[in-house]
Amino acid sequence: MHLRTRRQWTNVIALGLSLAAMAFGLFWLIWILWMVIGQGVGALTLHLFTLDTPAPGNVGGLRNAIVGSFILVGLAMLMATPVAILTGIYLAEYGRRGWLGGATRFVNDILLSAPSIVIGLFVYAIYVARIGKFSGFSGAVALALLVVPVVVRTTENMLLLIPDALREAAFALGAPRWKVITFVTLRAAKAGVMTGILLALARVSGETAPLLFTALSNQFWSADLSEPMANLPVTIFKFAMSPFSDWQQLAWAGVFIITMGVLFLNIIARLVFRQSSSKH
Repeated sequence: MHLRTRRQWTNVIALGLSLAAMAFGLFWLIWILWMVIGQGVGALTLHLFTLDTPAPGNVGGLRNAIVGSFILVGLAMLMATPVAILTGIYLAEYGRRGWLGGATRFVNDILLSAPSIVIGLFVYAIYVARIGKFSGFSGAVALALLVVPVVVRTTENMLLLIPDALREAAFALGAPRWKVITFVTLRAAKAGVMTGILLALARVSGETAPLLFTALSNQFWSADLSEPMANLPVTIFKFAMSPFSDWQQLAWAGVFIITMGVLFLNIIARLVFRQSSSKH
């Protein structure tokens, strides 16, 4: 009886500490969302999506920054996703053993944990400093380097979850290895791979540090990748640090747009992964 009582108290204490930790985390998350929604919704106007970033005291919006962010993130995903998926396939299907697979995982883990500002400085040193100017393309390259390790890790992990018996059954039917990978394992893991892509997209959408050293920003409309390009993260940083109230309002509006976008992408990723899990 004494042992049973002690176990009950241990369970109650452990459950209470877990709930307290969860409540502590939710408190800050809800507070952040409350501030973003409270400040951001009030700054949302039609001019926000139709006008470019203004000079202090003038009417303006964030059109050039929003479009610039779409261009940079879209180009980064276009460059990084195929390379990352192919690397993940190699690690899961061919590189389970051997020094090359181990070395690739080691380098990928370093990239995965590297601060984004380090990636920005790296691209600045090898590209921006050599050509002598900031550019949108260099910003896309920096973001792509942040996307690659996330997609590589999730692709490899999702493919490793596919039972080897499924591969052996396909081999027994006479299918070549490339067909087994394309039509069996990759198709079975496509929801998990897509989840990794969406999470990587959500991560780089709000990155500021690498863009400060690469794409920088632009006060005017520009879709030229060879020139500095406006983007939401750097514009928010610049406007939030300014002493002008109209710029600070635009910064809050930009924060609201990025926060809702990242939240939306995370919800989609969870729904896709949940549907995949329920099917299996």
